[in-house]
Amino acid sequence: RHCTCRPSHSSQQQQPSAKPIVATTAMVLEDVMAITPLGSGQEVGRSCHLLEFRGMTILLDCGIHPGYDGLNGLPFFDRVEPERVDVLLITHFHLDHAASLPYFTERTGFRGRIFMTHPTKAVIRLLLGDYLRLMSIKKGSSSGGDDDKNNNSDVLYTEEDLTKCCDKIELIDYHQTISVGSLKFRALNAGHVLGAAMFLLEIGGRTLLYTGDYSMEDDRHLMAAEIPNVKPDVLMVEATYGVQVHASRAEREARFTGTVERIVTRGGRCLIPVFALGRAQELLLILDEHWQANPHLQSIPVWYASKLASRALRVYQTYANMMNARIRAQMDVANPFSFRFIRNLKSVKVDSFDDRGPSVVFASPGMLQSGVSRQLFDRWATDPKNGVLIAGYAVENTLAKEIMNQPKEVVTLEGRRQPLNCLVDYVSFSAHVDFMENRNFISKVDPKHIILVHGQKDEMGRLKSALMLQYKKLPENKRPTITMPPNLQEVKLKFTRRRSAKVMGSLADREEEPQEGEAVRGILVTQNFSTKIVSPEDLSTYTQLRVGSVSSKLHVPFAGQVATLRLFLNEMFSGVTETEEEEGGIDGAKITTFGLHEDQVKVTTGKTRGVATVSWDASPAGDILADAVVALLMHAQSSIASIRLTSQPCGHRRKKTSEDDDEPASKKQKEEESSANVVESRLRLIHNTLLEQFDNVEATYEGSTASFEIQTDTGLEKYPADGGVLTCTVKVEFEDESNSGEAKVTVECEDATLAGNLQECVKNVALSSSSIKL
Repeated sequence: RHCTCRPSHSSQQQQPSAKPIVATTAMVLEDVMAITPLGSGQEVGRSCHLLEFRGMTILLDCGIHPGYDGLNGLPFFDRVEPERVDVLLITHFHLDHAASLPYFTERTGFRGRIFMTHPTKAVIRLLLGDYLRLMSIKKGSSSGGDDDKNNNSDVLYTEEDLTKCCDKIELIDYHQTISVGSLKFRALNAGHVLGAAMFLLEIGGRTLLYTGDYSMEDDRHLMAAEIPNVKPDVLMVEATYGVQVHASRAEREARFTGTVERIVTRGGRCLIPVFALGRAQELLLILDEHWQANPHLQSIPVWYASKLASRALRVYQTYANMMNARIRAQMDVANPFSFRFIRNLKSVKVDSFDDRGPSVVFASPGMLQSGVSRQLFDRWATDPKNGVLIAGYAVENTLAKEIMNQPKEVVTLEGRRQPLNCLVDYVSFSAHVDFMENRNFISKVDPKHIILVHGQKDEMGRLKSALMLQYKKLPENKRPTITMPPNLQEVKLKFTRRRSAKVMGSLADREEEPQEGEAVRGILVTQNFSTKIVSPEDLSTYTQLRVGSVSSKLHVPFAGQVATLRLFLNEMFSGVTETEEEEGGIDGAKITTFGLHEDQVKVTTGKTRGVATVSWDASPAGDILADAVVALLMHAQSSIASIRLTSQPCGHRRKKTSEDDDEPASKKQKEEESSANVVESRLRLIHNTLLEQFDNVEATYEGSTASFEIQTDTGLEKYPADGGVLTCTVKVEFEDESNSGEAKVTVECEDATLAGNLQECVKNVALSSSSIKL
């Protein structure tokens, strides 16, 4: 390969004695990164984003929309070809980021790899199993049978699908780097819930940071999200709260505990809808501490109504090392999640629940779309002493979002209308960044392109305007692009790159500096978009490759004689070598080997009856020559010319005499005979060519010389005075009996034009009949 070089002052890495030279081509290439939201584009719910770049296809998250049922809640999977997806990354276990994962892996043609953190996988198995149970109860059917697959389209997958999906999940630790093809990615702590991760992806020298849901606030059990130490080209960041600013944590905790206390002290029952895992553990820690500090409340029961409660506790105990220093210190003394005043509600059947008197109940799901939280809400909503406290983000098209607007009536799960008389309050503990935290994070990350996702259109638009106003202070060429695509709108980002390669090893070990335009010969090796040029001898030192060769051998049926083969090879190729082995041949015959192209291609006869062996080392030239030799072998035993040129007296049996032993044909004699036959065949070719042009051609042969007498009366510049025919004599003499094809041509003719034409014709025929020079 040839490259144009220019000097480089970059430092060399670990390889010894290598002075790097950057070899660049003149071509500037353009790469296009395509990002398409399949969900959570100008909405909150069903997070799923398609990333396509440099031949890799990546899916980021795979959730459902809690405000829609069945297939309507899925991301727009019809936009993607599942079998083309190489990697699927799940940031955390919330349903809006992970609940459609079993559907995508088991009900489509997806064959890629799935990655998530250890806690995320542990919780997903529990959470999605509970989600299946709730959906089955809501639809009044079980999701486990084949009939349900056919008859109930709202059941997205079965328990068996979920098990198969979980078996395919691969795990990643924080700060661990994993490579899949040309993609490299690592997980960073996102702080949102236990095991939540941001993903920093690198493809072809370009980086993208996908935050998923993240929190920059230290709470009672989780650390804040970390800021990567690289500046990514693209940042995909959540815009859940737009330009809203949260109150201080102390203020929010005081409002939360105060609202709960106000409801229960007046004899009411307080419902706190939460998801079984995530923010629920944080709220339980807060309320348990408040009960400990207020003895007058300790007689009022606090229930955690979840079938996952005990299993969730084990998960949190297992991964305590991934929580903050406060929890890790408490784990050395006692389990902080073993609450003193909060009890698990063993039976979550609402009909058998004794709710006489004041109480506090944490129940799932958090959006009140079904399950225990919805049943208790329907039961308590008409009593003004009761209250509902929404402690997390409420998604559009859910009952939780609807009651925050204080409607006078609501529709129960059974479909009947009833008045909404209870207190409804909202305190945000959703562990999403507010505007100030989001803006500061974006400023520190300092990306070139910003893509806003996971937010309602109005909130997202306000955040985009605020960011654009902030970046207006910068020069235009330093401002990042900011987009907020809706679902299915593709964002295309163009990146330019210049092909370059480092010259390594002995190619770079030189005293003089390389000159502009100087050619470099070596092996060009590209791995993960990094290119280097090395000599074949250095290949094993600077790469994981090795230089090897492929030896090929063909056994070709050949019933002809060695003399025939010798004649045809010498007629076709120049520089043919010949060796003979006295022993090892069939029936005592000699083994003859012909070598072509410095013996890179060999033809052997005599080892096996009726077979000629063609062997060569695979290379472009060797392969072409081998094909030509095989064709020549087939032709040499079937053409009429071969029978004529190698004809011998009849081989009838006769008594062997002593003269036969005294006068064996020497090798030199054979070569002379073969060479003479070649020259004679070329002279006959010239004769035949002349016969094609003229009616009367008489030939006389004498060794390597021939004379041709031509009589013609057509095509003459000047016709003879007597009106007869013109006689021309052509004498052809090959200078030696080699295969060079050079011949001395003499023409005697009264017509100068005809003489010139004959001279050129005969010389061209002699040259074209020469053997191929290798």
